Amino acid sequence: MRVRTFGLRLLAAALTALWTIAGAIVLLGYRPGGPIDGIVGLTALLPLAVSLMALLWPPAAHGSRAFPAVAWLGIGAVLLLIPSIGGVLTQLLARGPQTLLPSWEAVYPWILALIATSLFGGLGVGRRILGGQGMRRRRVQLGMVVAVVATTLIGSAFAAAAIANELALRNTPATTSRFGPTIGTLDPPKCTGPVAAGTSAVVALSLRGDVDGRSIGTIDLRGVRSGPDVSWSADVATEVAVGQFALMRRGDVTRTRVPRDDWQVMASDAISGNVTAGGIPFPSLAHPAPDLEVLAAALSPGNRSAAEELGLEFVEGARARHCRIAVDGRNFQAAFPAAGWISEQADLHRWRGTLDYWIFLDGEVGQVIAEINGEAQSLAREGLQANLYATLTATDRGTPVTIEVPRT
Repeated sequence: MRVRTFGLRLLAAALTALWTIAGAIVLLGYRPGGPIDGIVGLTALLPLAVSLMALLWPPAAHGSRAFPAVAWLGIGAVLLLIPSIGGVLTQLLARGPQTLLPSWEAVYPWILALIATSLFGGLGVGRRILGGQGMRRRRVQLGMVVAVVATTLIGSAFAAAAIANELALRNTPATTSRFGPTIGTLDPPKCTGPVAAGTSAVVALSLRGDVDGRSIGTIDLRGVRSGPDVSWSADVATEVAVGQFALMRRGDVTRTRVPRDDWQVMASDAISGNVTAGGIPFPSLAHPAPDLEVLAAALSPGNRSAAEELGLEFVEGARARHCRIAVDGRNFQAAFPAAGWISEQADLHRWRGTLDYWIFLDGEVGQVIAEINGEAQSLAREGLQANLYATLTATDRGTPVTIEVPRT
């Protein structure tokens, strides 16, 4: 019995540590500028009271089925908390949307973790009050009452504080945004009007594909651009290539690096079309600046002459006009050359899709989301329908950026 009690106390300690981390992240990192930011952070620490109850009074259980059930209840709460904490931390560090309740999909793991933690602690309280000799049914009933009360009070307090804070921020313009200006006397330019790219930008490109719902690869590219000079690295996981690729272009010299190899120098006048670097396909070599390539290949005035306007939106506090155009496979390949990493054999001339773009107050495009589909045979894949998705962001545009020569 002592061994079981010790194991349950360890689970309670793990839950206490995780709820402490979660509360500390919200208390220290959640600062959207609302009037009760601090209160929201303090309410995020309330689950600590429940986990501490389990730490002080472990929900010890007899029997070959009761003990595993209680143990798995605590383990389930731990498994729910770990990825949820990672998601909130990533969101706050990336300066993403500052709402803590963005959707039901993001909220329900926290609710389940709170319910499991409350029941785990409530069973310990029931045992503490009724004693080890009390009827098991009465202990379970009392534990469930404690869990319901704790979950309701803690969940209501946190939700009320978070929602009230966000409602107070609804009509308050953001002071800064990585996507562009937040305050202006005019609306963003029309979808068919002149658009531009920033003199510099922090660029992020995500590409993925699937055939009949089965993934065929992902590409995540991150980098910076200053004028025509650019530097980025891409994590590629496809049948064509696996590993991290990198490129740096400054002036007339382009340097590339493929997985498990050193930097290679290639003169720009030798680059044309899709080439190989180190014997591995490097489809972005001829067009290394992702945001400039999308602007030139897909968002030319001719392609935007029949653009659909979807209204004004806020993107992380920055006001933008949401627009949409139709694209075919060749437009997609020209706009996103890195898609060549997904399949070496890609005849997409019969493919069709859409490309959404957001024009901000400075007249620059800061976000692009494209989706296109067609027959799987075009990618030399078995199946019926294939899909390709691309998401591009160009943030902190106009901020001074230095493109450094990599050390070989």
